[in-house]
Amino acid sequence: MPHAALVFLDWFFIVFHTVLVLFNVFGWAVRKWRRWNLWCLAITAISWFVMGLWYGVGYCICTDWHWQVRQALGYELVDRTYVQFLVRTLTGIEPPLGLTKTVSGVVFVVALVLSIALNLRDRKLKLETEDKINHPLNRYV
Repeated sequence: MPHAALVFLDWFFIVFHTVLVLFNVFGWAVRKWRRWNLWCLAITAISWFVMGLWYGVGYCICTDWHWQVRQALGYELVDRTYVQFLVRTLTGIEPPLGLTKTVSGVVFVVALVLSIALNLRDRKLKLETEDKINHPLNRYV
């Protein structure tokens, strides 16, 4: 693959994966994004835990592809997770793997619980609103 294409893919993965991580963590906060946030969290869970049965728990296909691009560019892969890579790239600090995995897992679970709870609440409110609109007495108002 041409060097320019690899550089483009490296930057693409940095932007895409970072946005995806931020969307997973904070997407539940915007009502219009909640359903998509729940889907993204579900896909992340499938990658981490289902694909993780073969590749190790926490496996991320985006990280795997990004690391392949970075290896082709000649970078030494010193980070085991994308979050480690981000922290080291942005701050120069090299966080321990165990701490990174623990914090990532806790943040994921909190985001997932919030997303599920808020999606259920939104669904309930939508059904209640539809019931009020479709109530037989409202036909005569």
